[in-house]
Amino acid sequence: MNRKYKVGIIGGTGYVGQRFVTLLDNHPWFEVTHIAASSRSAGNKYADIMEERWKIDEPIPESVKDIIVKDSANIESFADEIDFVFCAVDMEESALIELEESIAKLEIPVVSNNSANRWTKDVPMIIPEINPEHAKLIESQKKRLGTEVGFVAVKPNCSIQSYVPALTPLKKFGLKKVNVCTYQSVSGAGKTLAEWPEINANIIPYIGGEEEKSEREPLRVWGELNETGDAINLAEEPVISAQCYRVPVQDGHMAAVSVSFVEKPEKEEILEIWKSYKSYAEEKELPSAPSPFLQYLEENDRPQSKVDRMFGNGYGVSIGRLREDANFDYKFACLSHNTIRGAAGGAILTAELLVKEGYIPLK
Repeated sequence: MNRKYKVGIIGGTGYVGQRFVTLLDNHPWFEVTHIAASSRSAGNKYADIMEERWKIDEPIPESVKDIIVKDSANIESFADEIDFVFCAVDMEESALIELEESIAKLEIPVVSNNSANRWTKDVPMIIPEINPEHAKLIESQKKRLGTEVGFVAVKPNCSIQSYVPALTPLKKFGLKKVNVCTYQSVSGAGKTLAEWPEINANIIPYIGGEEEKSEREPLRVWGELNETGDAINLAEEPVISAQCYRVPVQDGHMAAVSVSFVEKPEKEEILEIWKSYKSYAEEKELPSAPSPFLQYLEENDRPQSKVDRMFGNGYGVSIGRLREDANFDYKFACLSHNTIRGAAGGAILTAELLVKEGYIPLK
């Protein structure tokens, strides 16, 4: 690689945008050269805009402080100056689809944290350790958009990325039924504990749209590319039932999982499979890929959000409390960092995969 990829962040002032900024600081392949946001922020230095809005524990990286923020409605003004973009904006779904496709038509690959395009037929929704082959959809999408290099790729919802990685290596036994309850941190709502007094000493048993995403998106991640290469055939099993709760934790999504199999494995088999699982991202030596991807913790009170969310620099998944269940075959707990593995970090890892596979070229 002769130089680093020049990267833009669309929506760089929001919570996930801030996480992109911190994770990309000193990245071996990528350099943030452009940040775009609303017209209200455009024309100002990033550090000046973020002085009262910065929510991440670590400071604003020096490398981006003096970047003049651009208007996200005028990306064509700097299209020739970037190799690809990450997108993390809060917009109505149809407007967001239009925005991401318009960027792709400028011959700029888009790696999105947003949900709008997750069910667009030819847009791959990727967890690099699980379904890297779904990137093949990009060729069909480029034909539809009339582009040579521009496309949109997305990452799944943050809530599924604690339990789908734990279940994936067990698919060989036939996943039949899954019941999952997620306990999701406040950063998943783009907030901090300090600015959300209603969550103090409280649990809110509803997150709009989250249960539907948690039940449906795994079936697309586990699906297979169809014969014509322009869509994903959804996995027919397992049947997933989900409940999603907001809890007074700053970072880290926990999941309590119960699962039934077509052929019930022994507990020791499951533990050995988790221990030995080696992901495609590890094999490809992607810079952000955790190794190992999964860890099993023997202590009865683990994983814990505060203690274990930074496993694998926040890209790994922690599992614990595997035991037999009275109604299902087994139950266990798992944990992932929602704004790293589940949001910005997952998108960065996806971009690394797409670079490695040749989908994102240097200009």
